[in-house]
Amino acid sequence: MNILFLTDNFPPEVNAPAHRTYEHCREWVKQGANVTVITCVPNFPQGEVYKGYKNKWRQEEQIDGIRVIRVWSYIAANERFIKRILDFVSFGVMAFFHGLFIKTDLIVATSPQFFTALSGHFLSFFKRKPWIMEVRDLWPESIKAVGIMKDKDWSYRFLQWLERRMYRSAQQVVVVTDTFKSHISKMGIPKEKIKVVKNGVDLSKVPQSNQIKGTENLLPELKNKFVVGYIGTHGMAHGLGFILNCATDERLSEHIHFLFIGDGAQKKRLVKKYNSLQMTNVTMIDPIPKTEVYKYISLLDISLVNLKKSDTFKTVIPSKIFENAAMQKPILLGVEGESKAIIEQYNAGLAFEPENQEDFIKQLSKLYHDEQLYQDCQKGCLQLAMDFDRINLAQKMLVYLKAALGYDTPVTQSSKS
Repeated sequence: MNILFLTDNFPPEVNAPAHRTYEHCREWVKQGANVTVITCVPNFPQGEVYKGYKNKWRQEEQIDGIRVIRVWSYIAANERFIKRILDFVSFGVMAFFHGLFIKTDLIVATSPQFFTALSGHFLSFFKRKPWIMEVRDLWPESIKAVGIMKDKDWSYRFLQWLERRMYRSAQQVVVVTDTFKSHISKMGIPKEKIKVVKNGVDLSKVPQSNQIKGTENLLPELKNKFVVGYIGTHGMAHGLGFILNCATDERLSEHIHFLFIGDGAQKKRLVKKYNSLQMTNVTMIDPIPKTEVYKYISLLDISLVNLKKSDTFKTVIPSKIFENAAMQKPILLGVEGESKAIIEQYNAGLAFEPENQEDFIKQLSKLYHDEQLYQDCQKGCLQLAMDFDRINLAQKMLVYLKAALGYDTPVTQSSKS
């Protein structure tokens, strides 16, 4: 079975789309599939080419048995909308061109970069091969949610039209939440065509606490502090300015310290605000290598997962929930909808109403003061992580890929997560 996978994010980039794709493809290779990934040169989110790579026409490498073809694209930092669109379009065009010359039985194209899906659609047409659309984000709804587009904009309506065309043309649509499936089915897409493969965590890569060394002097200012940490993209959707406002609240204990790690469209603005307020209970550092993530997670007492208040974001399940849960770090969740339901189902943390400072302070204070609640949430985190093991999820998606080719392979017990 030959699989061609189109994605604009792939390791060594460290964001969630890169690692979902990598971990799925790695497992498919172990199951006997030949997997080719077409992606761009690693540059996210700073818009700077990583050391050891060049932004050239084509370069190829092998990563854990995956054939990775990196193609030229217009590179821009994750900041300005027009430049990012040029980035997306250029990769979509290049992925289509290079994909024409790859032997494959099946094409998979993943969002949230919508023009990647368009490449998958056109490759399917020209190569006469079925294609799978993986929906990691509801485009263009997510753009509207952060205020870049409005319902009446012609560009928004055009993207909605394209969205429906892609759903209809795909052999299957694989989504990451049950809410996504419900949303897309309301557009007239048959429910049986929409498969759900949620995000998760590769438990085989999660170290035990006693295996993590060298953290004693990592960030000395965190010593004897109760650390609330956010590790990930500092984007428009994440509402981290709200969290900085909360950090100034005088009701918080002086022992609570906030840690922000990452980069993104809002990073400069957040740093400017942090400097202007001369905040002593906040530490902000640049992105860290993926190999160091668990070392920094081990420094946390609470994992912060936050998005702006929007009906659109009720449909998402941020992937950072699973990595932090695997390290038994209770989740302080500022997301409504399906994410909140999961946290409450597993008792893996507490949820606050997005952008509600009173509720944020209340829920954080509970986790800080109630030791029994904290320990119960740690146990819930472990069970959550076990139920969302990435290996099982990858096997489940492989069953759906085979089904698209007409292989009659039932979903095994281990892949029902």
